[in-house]
Amino acid sequence: MDYPAAWLQGASLGEKIACELRLQIIRGHYAPGTVLSENQIAADFGTSRSPVREAMKVLSGEGLIRLERMGAVVIGMTPADMEELFDVRLLIEHFVVKRLVHKDTAPIAAALERLTDKMEVAFKHWDIAEFSLQDFLFHEMLVLEAGHTRILHTWNGMRQLILTVMLAATEQRFSIKSNESLVTIAKHRTLAAALLDGDVKRLADLVDDHYRDTRNAVNDSVLSPFRGSAF
Repeated sequence: MDYPAAWLQGASLGEKIACELRLQIIRGHYAPGTVLSENQIAADFGTSRSPVREAMKVLSGEGLIRLERMGAVVIGMTPADMEELFDVRLLIEHFVVKRLVHKDTAPIAAALERLTDKMEVAFKHWDIAEFSLQDFLFHEMLVLEAGHTRILHTWNGMRQLILTVMLAATEQRFSIKSNESLVTIAKHRTLAAALLDGDVKRLADLVDDHYRDTRNAVNDSVLSPFRGSAF
């Protein structure tokens, strides 16, 4: 499965290249230490080197590659990187659910339920890309509805990385442990329902529980290239 074309509408060529390379790096198809050649990537994508450079700057900013004179060296997602990504996401979601309980949560909960319905349909049709996207949009809606500009800015800075990690994890989950996807659906419904109650402690516990499961789900798919390495 390549990076979903439907997710690339309106993207520049550089952004499209970055999305495809990001996915291959996170999947481990480009192992840590692999040297990426601008010329080779340009040839693979049938383009000039300019959009490749644009893509590499983005990936470098995300810490996935290290730019060098003759190209770029793949770093990938180390265990420490992954822990930090989850730490930031967990901090954000703890903050936003506390903020959301002071709003009218009924329409938010209803919208979250609709996204979860779409996840369930995607699961029934074995649509990995759609399941990943709706899973991501569920969490993004919590951030958007919180109405906090700086939190949203932080989220947007990690958006593509989070989405791609979720896609890679969903691929792994569907191929090996598909029952975990049903657990995710159930936990999304529980979280949406808990918003209506306004119990901050319960919401925090549910977020913690959900992220424990998510960390486990991505371990095999994202961190496998680092097993037995020095990282």
